[in-house]
Amino acid sequence: MTSLFRPLALGAFLLAAATAHAQVTVRDAWVRATVPQQKATGAFMQLQSPQDARLISASSPLTPTVEVHEMAMQDNVMRMRQVQAVDLPAGKPVELKPGGYHVMLMDLKQQVKAGETVPLSLVFEGKDGKRQTVQVQAPVRPLKTEAMPMTHGEHKH
Repeated sequence: MTSLFRPLALGAFLLAAATAHAQVTVRDAWVRATVPQQKATGAFMQLQSPQDARLISASSPLTPTVEVHEMAMQDNVMRMRQVQAVDLPAGKPVELKPGGYHVMLMDLKQQVKAGETVPLSLVFEGKDGKRQTVQVQAPVRPLKTEAMPMTHGEHKH
């Protein structure tokens, strides 16, 4: 019995040590609700890593197309573009928020409604090249939550 216990205890210890190594913290995750027929929405959150890391990808069972995006001013127009990664400097919180970096859920097949929860898998990579996946359950907030500026068309009254 003692010989069986040692490997289990060692395995549990190693698992705990691996989990403690560079665990990225995800806080205040949320997804913006959509209207019927809307094909995309954003997910927002605060990320913090004890060591330098990068958010390199995201996925969700809600849709096969999830990308990391950035909103930025270009030629006096707010534009959105996909980025390869979002840097997380050691110990500094990084906001993914409307009008900045965010996770884009695209090709939606159904409406995302306030009160629902969207599962997200976020993949981070440390300077050592090791990857870590963090599972997040992001609540869906109403549409009126901090509207994102649009790049197409202007409304004239």
